[in-house]
Amino acid sequence: MKADIERQQQSPIKASGLAEPQAETREAGSIADAAGANVAEAGSDTTDAASKGTEAFLVDPDDKKAVRQSILRLAGPSLVEMMLANFTQMLSMIMVGRLSAEAVATVGLTNQPFFLFLAIFSTLNVGTTVIVARSIGAGRLDEAERAAGQAFLLNIVLSVIMIVFSYTFAADLLRLMGGSEDVVAHGLSYAKFVFLSIGFTTISMSFSATLRGAGDTRTPMKINVVANILVVLIGFPLIYGIGSYSGMGITGAGVATFVSQLVSMVWVTTVMFSGKFKVRLSFRHLFRFDREMVARIGRIGFPSAIEQIVMRLGMLIFIKVAASLGTMAVAATQITFTILGLSFMPGMAFAIAASTLVGQALGAQKPDLAEKYGWQVRKIGAYVAGLLGVGFILLAPQIMKLFTIEPEIIEKGALSIRIMGFIQVSQATQFILSGALRGAGDTRYPLYSTFIGVWGFRVVLSLLFVYGFKMDLYGIWLAAAADQFVRSFLIFNRFKKGAWKTVGV
Repeated sequence: MKADIERQQQSPIKASGLAEPQAETREAGSIADAAGANVAEAGSDTTDAASKGTEAFLVDPDDKKAVRQSILRLAGPSLVEMMLANFTQMLSMIMVGRLSAEAVATVGLTNQPFFLFLAIFSTLNVGTTVIVARSIGAGRLDEAERAAGQAFLLNIVLSVIMIVFSYTFAADLLRLMGGSEDVVAHGLSYAKFVFLSIGFTTISMSFSATLRGAGDTRTPMKINVVANILVVLIGFPLIYGIGSYSGMGITGAGVATFVSQLVSMVWVTTVMFSGKFKVRLSFRHLFRFDREMVARIGRIGFPSAIEQIVMRLGMLIFIKVAASLGTMAVAATQITFTILGLSFMPGMAFAIAASTLVGQALGAQKPDLAEKYGWQVRKIGAYVAGLLGVGFILLAPQIMKLFTIEPEIIEKGALSIRIMGFIQVSQATQFILSGALRGAGDTRYPLYSTFIGVWGFRVVLSLLFVYGFKMDLYGIWLAAAADQFVRSFLIFNRFKKGAWKTVGV
């Protein structure tokens, strides 16, 4: 249940291979595919990029049309990918939810350690994306391939460690998360299959981050969309059975996750070794430890990994406060997060575009273009977010009625949705400009802002409003709104000052 509440998180029920997910700060270290009409050459290593699925987005910063077209072409495929992933995740949860309360609890309890493990790998993914984007912008193709190779090597080593640990202690991890012995007995096989799939997930995430950093999101989009559809198509018969086959119950969901993520990993690995794309893997980059490159990846990506852990722990407390208000509050919160998950998609898609565009522009020594991209992406994203916010405010009760017929849940959830409707522009600003800062290699400041916003405002105010002022559920959503306003203000000012233009990667 907890994982379903945390909408920003990727459920292991689905096999998306998306970049390290979080409820509200899913990493923006990925990018979308672009057309070549507005692309300039960035050195001899990128002259044939258009035919190889890799682009350098080096347009005239004064050409607003070209800038906007690059943004939309980047954000479009990522938005499609995220929306479809969100939809299939909902279908997956519906399938599991019809089994039993223990099945839903198993998924929720397994998600928590699963996402904590994935947070470690975000160091590699964010660092790799930034270096690849900078290298493509500067025309240093070999450097981009070195980064991809070292990230793959480290992913394999870390994956083996994580798989052995999580598989061996799967039952203990479920108990640690609060699972009863009935839940452990019911869902242990599911948890083991999910933990076995960690290696497939992380390698897919790493290669997808590399392709996106090089300007190709169409390929990751295709792979991840197919993987998400596959987990539903094979999940249904594995869970419920078909014909004379009686099905495996919750274990079938784990097997579906394992298979779909295996397919995703094999597909994206084949792409990386195929040579059909500009950035590709070669064995000379895989079997030689590159200390300097690994240090660069870690220096850039480590703050983002800490940021995710800070966010995750803060969200756990936030959810526990909601749970203390009773069953109706928990149900309303869960539905609200499900609905708000849709609002995260545009912000994250535009953040992906901002990360790549800023990184490539800085790699090409064009800081003015990088700044223009950042502000234009934020402007477009704010318009989209504003429209969503108006819809949430005006249609909140009607939206809630799609999920439940319980009057109390509808009332509580509608008020929560309306509160969050007012902060959609702030939320989008925080997503997008944080993505721009990460693309520049400034990964520390988003960490600082997340710590201040989540722990200094969301956690503290939710405790104060609910337990001190005796507010109902709307108290925690006021605290969430305050968090988003504060983070938006901090990130906006950081980007405006321009110190990110000189960050070395």
